[in-house]
Amino acid sequence: MAFDTNRLLNGSHPDLFSLTTHGPGPEGELPLNEQMLLDLPSGELFGMTQNAGMGWDPNQLLRDQILILSTMGGIRAEDGRPIALGYHTGHWEVGLLMREAAEELNRNECLPFAAYVSDPCDGRSQGTTAMMDSLAYRNDAAVVMKRLIRSLPTRKGVIGVATCDKGLPAAMMAIAAQHHLPCVIVPGGVTLPPTEGEDAGKVQTIGARFAHGEIDLRTAAEMGCKACGSAGGGCQFLGTAATSQVVSEALGLSLPHTALAPSGQPVWVDAATRSAQALVNMIAAGKTVKDILTPDALHNAMVVHAAFGGSTNLLLHIPAIAFEGGLERPVVSDWNRINRQTPRLVDVLPNGPVGHPTVRVFLAGGVPEVMLHLRELNLLKLDVMTPAGITLGDVLEWWEASDRRTQFRNMLQEKDGVDPDDVILSPEAAKQRGMTSTVTFPVGNIAPEGSVIKSTAIDSSVVDSDGVYRKLGPAKVFTSEREAIRAVKGQGDRKVEAGDILVLMCRGPLGSGMEETYQITSALKFLPWGKHVAVITDARFSGVSTGACIGHVGPEALADGPIAKLQDGDLIEIVIDCGELTGSINFVGTESERVDPQAGAAILAERSVTNRLHADPDLPDETRMWALLQQASGGTWGGCVYDVTAIENALLGSTR
Repeated sequence: MAFDTNRLLNGSHPDLFSLTTHGPGPEGELPLNEQMLLDLPSGELFGMTQNAGMGWDPNQLLRDQILILSTMGGIRAEDGRPIALGYHTGHWEVGLLMREAAEELNRNECLPFAAYVSDPCDGRSQGTTAMMDSLAYRNDAAVVMKRLIRSLPTRKGVIGVATCDKGLPAAMMAIAAQHHLPCVIVPGGVTLPPTEGEDAGKVQTIGARFAHGEIDLRTAAEMGCKACGSAGGGCQFLGTAATSQVVSEALGLSLPHTALAPSGQPVWVDAATRSAQALVNMIAAGKTVKDILTPDALHNAMVVHAAFGGSTNLLLHIPAIAFEGGLERPVVSDWNRINRQTPRLVDVLPNGPVGHPTVRVFLAGGVPEVMLHLRELNLLKLDVMTPAGITLGDVLEWWEASDRRTQFRNMLQEKDGVDPDDVILSPEAAKQRGMTSTVTFPVGNIAPEGSVIKSTAIDSSVVDSDGVYRKLGPAKVFTSEREAIRAVKGQGDRKVEAGDILVLMCRGPLGSGMEETYQITSALKFLPWGKHVAVITDARFSGVSTGACIGHVGPEALADGPIAKLQDGDLIEIVIDCGELTGSINFVGTESERVDPQAGAAILAERSVTNRLHADPDLPDETRMWALLQQASGGTWGGCVYDVTAIENALLGSTR
């Protein structure tokens, strides 16, 4: 529909010229006294004027002020109808949580404020230039959230409300930085799976499956339409969004049994009510984030991450949260140690073996249920404090005997016909079903600084009987994801085939902002021959990625990493011991001339770079700046943070 110029310039509202030029202002008086006028800064006094101007009863303006900080997106009508869409279901309904928390604060005679820092959707960004802003956005959002917290200088506490891949890690970073404030996070919950249809992870592969004739157009259209069984919440699999919720609870930043609640339902809303109550109690008790976020809490989060089989993206986010909390950042050896000693206990998408949706994990008992098993293995630090005002040990004592636990676990059996002990397993049962631990950190002449693979998600049919994945194959080298996905789809001259090792370089922080490459890994998962292809990249993976996918290769290609020297046809050897969690990725010559890894390292060192290596031409300047700042601050293995002291030394050290 086109509008004529006259209408655009003049307007058409029937009451256009009905307006007023002054108003009486709110009735009543600000609750001031002489001392306040003498001592308070003008900003606090003007803030009271603004509060009255927005309609709050001026007699209540001396209440404790609480900031509710959310990632809400879109415009949602009261009946749930979309007026303007958000970027994703994960921020679509969180305004309801904010409202419930605010009303509960009001009932407890606090003065609620609300602010918003919305977040993008990594699923929506896959395969597009938007992915170049994804990881960098996390830092931006954390910075803005911290600025908003500081910009309300009279706040007595903060409630964070967030759900998804970048918004929730950003919220955890911002909350972790509030060392001397009471704070709590309300996880935004999960989307229901469709009654009949595909989950939000599998449905992202309809293009690749159609290209190979695996599905027809009608199936693609129908499955693509119905994948979200409800309007709000993070995806139904244990990707980065769901893993972040689990980690928030495991850190003690969220109340027990709030991660992975089904969005929009009473139990989900109740989490906001209880979180507001918990914050009021924290204020009264004088407890702050510093009392909760301790080295022991960090340990517990890493253990729970391993037990769930969580997204490898948390290897970037947990160190960043630790950094903001003033804690020592975990390094590769810490991750390796914890993953070796912690069994995987949760059967959830995308890891399997069955692959239950996340709402079933919540009904089976969620984080507290997993922690019961970890407690029996003596893997947890039970003296840490929780937002409930009691220690983790006391929380688990309550959970074990609680009616809440019994009713939700029974509900899973009654509604879905699923035994909760088949979703969250005992260590013995998990071992019997071949559920290996989560993450392995391969090294070798391709990745001298290390790399990462979710080894538990390698297709079991390509793992040898001794639990070791072994692959020797020719490299097919790409420097853009667009070229790589075309080759996976069988388009163009260079087709990826069974037996190949797909090398995707120049996609680390300096090349593309360290994009996710889920469209590649997901396509390979759902193509019949895809399990016979391995991926090696200096990029990262979506939390729902599966297969022999090795990412975070360091140094990245544009930081002079050996991966930059690889060429088409190079022979690459991959060995991943899924039981011992050890692995290697090495260049071992060519089909005509095999060499050992040591000789391969020497060949790579002598080689000139023959590929055309450069940052993506679409890389935004803001992301380039982020990449340089995080590289000076410890890089990807340091959590991609802004270490101001390290940056200052890098910029000014030579001039001092």
